[in-house]
Amino acid sequence: MTTTNINPKDMQAYWAKYQDDKYVEGWASLWDNDTLPWDRGFPNPALEDTLVQRADTIGGPIAQDGQRRKALVPGCGRGVDVLLLASFGYDAYGLECSATAVDACKKEEKENHSRYPVRDEKVGKGKVNFILGDFFDDTWLKEIGVPRNGFDIIYDYTFFCALNPDLRPKWALRHTELLSPSPAGYLICLESPRHKNPLAPGPPFASPSEAYMEHLSHPGEKISYNDKGLVNADLSREPSKTGLERVAYWQPERTHAVGKGENGVIHDRVSIWRRRD
Repeated sequence: MTTTNINPKDMQAYWAKYQDDKYVEGWASLWDNDTLPWDRGFPNPALEDTLVQRADTIGGPIAQDGQRRKALVPGCGRGVDVLLLASFGYDAYGLECSATAVDACKKEEKENHSRYPVRDEKVGKGKVNFILGDFFDDTWLKEIGVPRNGFDIIYDYTFFCALNPDLRPKWALRHTELLSPSPAGYLICLESPRHKNPLAPGPPFASPSEAYMEHLSHPGEKISYNDKGLVNADLSREPSKTGLERVAYWQPERTHAVGKGENGVIHDRVSIWRRRD
């Protein structure tokens, strides 16, 4: 269920108070006021289809050594994607900057566990961990005992588009730090909203595929945008040594309604990335 107590027209004024390093306070305030315009109440079916149909790319939830692979969902919201990943057998970690959000995740797990049945009895269900912390800070990693580059799967859906575009270089660099080395680690991005006017205010901010490509190919580097709000992509520019490599990209067969146009055409895309080393 989605609850919205702030008029969408007032969101721009709201976020003007929470720029730069105050973004954590801004998101926490929305949770505290039960203003959750991004909450769909259930996992995006595009993630479910990816886990089923692209297992040959990302691998299964159990590593060759018999250990469960770790999955991270930054900005996990109500935790529905975390619970889905755990149902497939991953040890799943959901990160939120709001204590209220973490409580909502635990409530979802307790009250709606039947929505996330075990997908393979031979694999079983992975552990679920909901964590309070800032994605860009290492404190939460130390608390849960997971090192940097310790996650085999990272899923990003409503996080890239939620951040002020000025934070995108930092966002991309952080993913390279948290992702396991190849061939084990994969970043799954559900790219949305791709069809929004790039000059329109956010969040969510317009997130065209070219923005993911430029930032993840050159993590930590400032990427220029033109007067239309689109990245200035240079196809002849070599990816940086720390840049991620896109290994799959497609239009999903299913996604949330918000990722579709008025005629039902799906605008969302799914991309899968890994380290180049």
